[in-house]
Amino acid sequence: MKKSASATKRQEQLRQLDQEFLNRGYSSLAGVDEAGRGPLAGPVVASAVVVRDFSFTSTVNDSKKLSAKAREAAFEEIHEKCSVGVAIVGHEVIDEVNVLRAALRAMSEAVRSLGAMPGCLLIDGNRVPRDLKVMRYPLIGGDGRSFSVACASIVAKVTRDRIMDRYEDEYPGYGFAKHKGYGTPEHLKALLEKGPCPIHRKTFEPIKSMAGVA
Repeated sequence: MKKSASATKRQEQLRQLDQEFLNRGYSSLAGVDEAGRGPLAGPVVASAVVVRDFSFTSTVNDSKKLSAKAREAAFEEIHEKCSVGVAIVGHEVIDEVNVLRAALRAMSEAVRSLGAMPGCLLIDGNRVPRDLKVMRYPLIGGDGRSFSVACASIVAKVTRDRIMDRYEDEYPGYGFAKHKGYGTPEHLKALLEKGPCPIHRKTFEPIKSMAGVA
């Protein structure tokens, strides 16, 4: 499907920030983002993406601004034209260390899974992992400012959505394939009726306050 003129212009704007960093002399850069800090269930997923070829035919943007179909198309092209790292940190770790630390851990692991360390990292948000020996730049709203971060946003989102789709089969009745673990009215209703299942985050409300949850 041909991209609209506005989508093409938007992607050019996203590429400009990446190019600004590359013009500083960095040999390469990776965009880094995560998905899943807010849900009541399931893991947090992070991705690191080094774009080798910016000539995408699919639409790349902040994953939240794309339809599921558009994200899937971009996801496939990202894997064709980029080096991609992914890391998944489960609900057990989220409950143990808190979701922010779990997300930062996932980001570090995603970067390391790239193999070769990029020259610098553009990281969505205002916090960066401290255990990586590379220049790290926090970008608030980075998934809407950088092409590489937008790619990482898409990979993290699609990967996590697919995980939650599988949990729908394993734990039916909660609606995980629909709401992906977020606290929608449908999800909260199922929690009240069925109680938490094994992938619910025990340190998140209302699960934390439910009787019988350690």
